[in-house]
Amino acid sequence: MKFGLKPSKEKPSRRFRKGSKYDPILDAFMAGEDKLVRVNVEGKDANYLRIMLNKRMEAKGLKVKTSVVNGVLYLEKL
Repeated sequence: MKFGLKPSKEKPSRRFRKGSKYDPILDAFMAGEDKLVRVNVEGKDANYLRIMLNKRMEAKGLKVKTSVVNGVLYLEKL
């Protein structure tokens, strides 16, 4: 069995992902002037998107309402 050991003075800090891959959707919506938009992400179910975006909105403190109607996700500024 081959192995190697190297001396180290300290452990590196953990890397955490900053933000979410869904943040650009919310950023674009908040920057736009539309009060109501339809959201479509290829390969993602509308209900799954609603859950993920709700988590991000809660973390960012955004006042946005999400609705799924007939399999389509809507974002509405309050």
